[in-house]
Amino acid sequence: MRRTEPVDTEWRRIRYRVFELPAGEGTFEQRAAQIKTLASDIVVPVEQQRFTSNTELRAKLLKQVVDVGGEGLMLHRADAPVASGRSDLLLKLKPLADAEAVVTGHEAGKGRFAGRLGALELQTPEGVRFKLGTGFSDAQRRDPPPIGATVTYRYRDVTPNGKPRFASFLRVADAF
Repeated sequence: MRRTEPVDTEWRRIRYRVFELPAGEGTFEQRAAQIKTLASDIVVPVEQQRFTSNTELRAKLLKQVVDVGGEGLMLHRADAPVASGRSDLLLKLKPLADAEAVVTGHEAGKGRFAGRLGALELQTPEGVRFKLGTGFSDAQRRDPPPIGATVTYRYRDVTPNGKPRFASFLRVADAF
């Protein structure tokens, strides 16, 4: 796609993957069936699957998608009407990991967090330093974990230099 000179065989492999009919009628399940009638060499319906349990969904499909480099899954209620914008009818399911790091500093808040914690400065056991500024309650922003405390954070992935992506504060780690 980013070549200066287009390669015809590469362009012929492009497919338009359709997962919803915004102007469609009926439930999501009915609209998904309608999408199948639009299928062609170029228009390809996104396969919809039902799972009997959360465990089955995570163990089978989510793991397969993530193992081949996918970010996660979109979960849609079968009985859902068409809805634009954010909704409880469509959910993202992404794997999350958690880890621990030591508080090395506090960054002051700005704007609505002025006079309170803006972010914790953390260091992982591997020596990676980063700032963590989300996931805190108002009480935790008023009285943040002290320097030297170990905290647990949740994240989705790591950058090439080892910093967690989309990290969020979870809790102060239990002291043993």
